[in-house]
Amino acid sequence: MALPPRQLLLVLLGFLVAVSLATLAAAVYADQVGLADWHQKYIGKVKQAVYHTQKSGRRRVVVLTEENVIASLDLRSGDIFWRHVIEKNNPIDQLSLSAGKYVVTLSSGGSILRAWNLPDGQMVWETNIQTSSASKSLLHVLSNSKVVQDNLVLVLAGQWIYAISSIDGLISWGKEFTLDGLEIKQVVQSPENDIVYVVGIAGSSKLAVYQLNAKTGEIVKDAQESLPDGLCGEMLLGSSNVLVALDETRSALFIVEFKGESISYNKVQISEFVQDFSGMVKLLPLMSNGIIALQSSSTVSLLKLKGMNGLEVIHSFDRPASVSDALTITEKDEAFAIVQHVGSQIEFIVKVTSDLTNEIIREKVDIDQHRGSVEKVFLNNYVRTDKSHGFRALVVMEDHSLLLIQQGAVVWSREDGLASIVDVMASELPVEKDGVSVADVEHNLFEWLKGHVLKLKGTLMLASVDELAAIQALRVRSSEKNKMTRDHNGFRKLLIVLTKAGKVIALHTGDGRIIWSNLLPSLRASKSGEMPSALRIYQWQVPHHRVMRENPSILVVGRSGASSVAPGVLCILDSYSGEELNSQRFDHSVAQIIPLILKDSSEQRLHLIVDSNSNAHLYPRSPDALNSFMTEMSNQYFYSVDIQKNAIRGYSLQKSCDFDSGDTYCFSTRLLWSIIFPSDAERISVSETRKMNEVVHTQAKIIADQDVMYKYLSKSLIFVATVSPKAAGEIGSAAPEEASLMAYLIDAVSGRILHRMTHHGAQGPVHSVVSENWVVYHYFNLRAHRFEIAVIEIYDQSRADNKDVLKLILGKHNLSAPMTSYSRPEVMVKSQSYFFTHSVKAMAVTQTAKGITSKQLLIGTIGDQVLALDKRFLDPRRSVNPTQQEKEEGIIPLTDYLPIIPQSYVTHSLQVEALRGIVSIPAKLESTTLVFTYGVDLFYTRLAPSRTYDSLTDEFSYALLLITIVALVAALFVTWIWSEKKELRDKWR
Repeated sequence: MALPPRQLLLVLLGFLVAVSLATLAAAVYADQVGLADWHQKYIGKVKQAVYHTQKSGRRRVVVLTEENVIASLDLRSGDIFWRHVIEKNNPIDQLSLSAGKYVVTLSSGGSILRAWNLPDGQMVWETNIQTSSASKSLLHVLSNSKVVQDNLVLVLAGQWIYAISSIDGLISWGKEFTLDGLEIKQVVQSPENDIVYVVGIAGSSKLAVYQLNAKTGEIVKDAQESLPDGLCGEMLLGSSNVLVALDETRSALFIVEFKGESISYNKVQISEFVQDFSGMVKLLPLMSNGIIALQSSSTVSLLKLKGMNGLEVIHSFDRPASVSDALTITEKDEAFAIVQHVGSQIEFIVKVTSDLTNEIIREKVDIDQHRGSVEKVFLNNYVRTDKSHGFRALVVMEDHSLLLIQQGAVVWSREDGLASIVDVMASELPVEKDGVSVADVEHNLFEWLKGHVLKLKGTLMLASVDELAAIQALRVRSSEKNKMTRDHNGFRKLLIVLTKAGKVIALHTGDGRIIWSNLLPSLRASKSGEMPSALRIYQWQVPHHRVMRENPSILVVGRSGASSVAPGVLCILDSYSGEELNSQRFDHSVAQIIPLILKDSSEQRLHLIVDSNSNAHLYPRSPDALNSFMTEMSNQYFYSVDIQKNAIRGYSLQKSCDFDSGDTYCFSTRLLWSIIFPSDAERISVSETRKMNEVVHTQAKIIADQDVMYKYLSKSLIFVATVSPKAAGEIGSAAPEEASLMAYLIDAVSGRILHRMTHHGAQGPVHSVVSENWVVYHYFNLRAHRFEIAVIEIYDQSRADNKDVLKLILGKHNLSAPMTSYSRPEVMVKSQSYFFTHSVKAMAVTQTAKGITSKQLLIGTIGDQVLALDKRFLDPRRSVNPTQQEKEEGIIPLTDYLPIIPQSYVTHSLQVEALRGIVSIPAKLESTTLVFTYGVDLFYTRLAPSRTYDSLTDEFSYALLLITIVALVAALFVTWIWSEKKELRDKWR
């Protein structure tokens, strides 16, 4: 029997809905990984490199970086063969190669020696060495042919020297020097015999030289001498019996000669042989034939050692220039490289120590000027087909990037400055309309024509393998997600990151490629060698209305030195091109940066910069900005956290600074309140507040019994966690009876403590996040021997009488009534703690455009992955047996542990090594948030905490939808005909 038309229509509509919802999933499939996310691997700034160029096998270089990474790189492409990211609490001091098949590393102040297999990076052995001093450790691999069979590695730490077999890691012998306060500074192996020279300093002026047998560790000879002036610790052995050392003031050199058990010396002032000498100097690695490199603030000088008589300047280079270590090319000769900037190029020069007048290589290499100056050079040689020596150099630039230079060109480069990101922000791409310079960031005409020629060759099957790869890269770049204009969902953005080197880099969210980069001149090292520090990056101008045709701009704030009292630096950059629009050096320090919600008439964001004297300076410094600020100055409050003094203080602003400087943009501050925690009972562990740009959708929360709870949504809410002094160390450093953790909710305007909670037997490290009216924090429970996550929710009881849900829905309640922090708030607090199975490195919370979508906690685990945990699991109202109304509300039954679902890992099976931060950026689509995670690696993805309820997924079958609609229309037409015929037959009966 045929179904009636209405029933058939309902069936077909149900089928259509089922088909539409069938593609929605809580997790991504394996083949979806990489469609909306990307992962990039880096190593950091290289501080030591060792080449390994076997005749058979691939050529590689093993590097040690400032991010505590050991990596093996392919010399042909710069790709990573293998990599190990070591924890920061186990810093690696040195690395070397042994026996041609092991990478030997010394770490933790000379207490841990490890050997790694060179081809695959697997650890072969580990040896713990007992050291009694925390002085600088040294690693030396014996290379003499007479002792190479033993494969001995020398480790020097404090007053001890050890010889360890590189095959199995067993200690062959150990020797302790009896001289009190001895600190070993240098070790050199004699090329003629098995003698090892060990040089050290006792105190600051007593020099000691020991000659040891490398096989047995027996002291053959020793000599000691007290010098008239102190030594800074930098010294070099010029030959088997001549030592060159810098004095304590770094303005003079000691030339020391030791014969048997006697020592003689001669002191030479550096200004006597180095012209225009200024500032302090440092000794660079020694070369053969008595050649010494000396670096001052303005020059790099090559000196020839003339016995005890002194030094002779052979050549000088104006800085910025860098000199490589000496490289043995023959039995009696060594080569070294000098790399220096010449205009817009760098000059690569190779000389030999036997004849410094000749140059083996002098090449000029074009290089990106946004990489800064050359900081380190690592030279390597190879044999050409004509049996002559060729040279390549691994160059570390000021922006921490790594280049390989060979035959006058940059063979490959790595942007390893991205391994040291200090701050992140997002910026919109240009809209596709007149008045916005989209052509500046799109492909130019030549690249457009080149792309079409490549596509034509690919169609005609005339393209080579490299051209096919280029075609594929063009397709990826020109795909929808990689366009250089905004999309209606807000997925395409620029991730603008600030690195530790002071470089600003813009990454495209589509594939992570670099759009532009700029090493800020204001944040580069000065001629005196003082290193600036980059602090934060902020939005400076987002054009609307009258300035719609201008490009958005960003603000970068830093310090001109590493000290907290160093003068500040301000730079303004164009968001689309990275061009520096303005820069300014402050005459005051930068202690705190406070972005305000105020703007001037040109829509520049107002910022307060607080100096070390607690004076606040307004930027931009314009009358318009000053007028805007003065109208709201009485409502501006801020607080500071002083971990050293264990105190939190709140301030307001006054009209002018206390000193008579006439600066109308400077405001003095008035201390309103202070909370000083007793140091013998509590130590500040962490403080956190809400994000300024967080959007809250509703002020009220309707619970199961139709009651209304109003959220306490003050932006001045501060969360502070303190721990007992004995619990301030690592986990297990205190007994449960001695450890406690206190959680505070404090109002930043009045300093009133709204809530205090104590966790007995708990200790840090504490990680926390504040959002809306709740706080989540993570700590370790010593009594239960497990990690815990606690949640605190705070509600405003002053509006408890407003419980009419109908009026709330209709908007009859005046929820915008003014509130003041000076009136004592009536608050209600709910809290709960849960066991958690992971240690945590970072925490964040998802942010969406309107704040409607459910919140998820983004937790960076100890395994360097990011876990998305639904906030409903951290509801303090969870109970073991929730009522039916609570179940309908969505409250989950209480369990001891928070669940970890494998599909909830945002990073899938990937790891973000040395994870440091997680950033959530709202998209225009309410259901979706953009998540960026950074450490040594970078990871980006899109996340939908409540699924994509406001859009169709990428996997939705539009073809099936069209077929279904056509079938539905056809079925309706057929059933209508059948119905008409049936009615006609019924009428004829």
